[in-house]
Amino acid sequence: MNLAVFLPNWIGDAVMATPALRALREHFAGARLVGVLKSYVAGVLEGAPWLDELVFLDGRGPWSHRWPATAWALRRADIDLAVLFPNSFRSALVARLGGCRRRVGYVRYARGPLLTDRLAPVRDAEGRLTPSPVIDAYNRLAQAAGCPRPSYRLEMFTTRRDEAAADAVWEQGRLSDYQEVICLNPGAAFGSAKYWPAEHFARLARDLVEQRGSGVLVLCGPGEREAARRIAELAGHPAVHSLADQPPSLGLTKACVRRCDLLVTTDSGPRHFGIAFDRPVLTLFGPTHVAWTETYHAKSVHLQKKVPCGPCQQRVCPLDHRCMTELTPGEVLAAATDLLRRHGRGGMPWAS
Repeated sequence: MNLAVFLPNWIGDAVMATPALRALREHFAGARLVGVLKSYVAGVLEGAPWLDELVFLDGRGPWSHRWPATAWALRRADIDLAVLFPNSFRSALVARLGGCRRRVGYVRYARGPLLTDRLAPVRDAEGRLTPSPVIDAYNRLAQAAGCPRPSYRLEMFTTRRDEAAADAVWEQGRLSDYQEVICLNPGAAFGSAKYWPAEHFARLARDLVEQRGSGVLVLCGPGEREAARRIAELAGHPAVHSLADQPPSLGLTKACVRRCDLLVTTDSGPRHFGIAFDRPVLTLFGPTHVAWTETYHAKSVHLQKKVPCGPCQQRVCPLDHRCMTELTPGEVLAAATDLLRRHGRGGMPWAS
């Protein structure tokens, strides 16, 4: 049997799809699994044992950005079953033109006729989409394909190269000298509405160092280097470091998160890295509904200010960004301290 899995287009969503992907691999143990994905998502799954082949929808080779090439690759692969995690019309069209005989997905964006197994999304009595966990939606797809109900355990892997890169960061920052290392993730590919002010992150970093003796590492993606560098500079303490001068890599970020004692993060992709590696995770929510990305992780805490205009789900705040600016470093420090008390190894007073 040949099975194609169309993976989510967002990094965090790809992590939340890992329970369903693992269930598909286990249930169809003798099948050949082909992952269909955007090239930038590949790093999320690097090291995972679930996929036998990758077909890219963009960014690899002269024709790979053109969906007809992807459809042709699926025809050559002779796909029996396609499971579509994205809700886009294009993913269903590619599966249909790719000759996938059975196509499982949600009926969204007028693509129902392109599917053979149609699932209805969660809606309220008036037919509007109801904020509900994406992980549940992905697990329902795996069940519709024939799998037993998947678990909620997110899972990721690191490679030797990833760990070697993280070793270099730890050595350069002497992070092993600290009893605990806290990673801060200030980024948000979704849009600026998810950002927590750099000044707030810097104050939090300094307080963690001075009050707990923590080592602090500020994470960043390719487009977030200046923000990470600025946070470290504003913190103004030798125990606060950033990845701003490291070659950007999802693998390095994964390895750093895997070995940290706490991740403090915006509602963005690396948040789910912490969950997948079973780290304590403190997430700062602003414009987005918590329910969409709930993962039922026992070591997670969500902070969100109740404001009249939110959650608005907008990428850029049209007002004063109060949902994030009113969330103070002191409130975040208190929540981080409590989370570390319950799930961390415990810091010790340390003087600079």
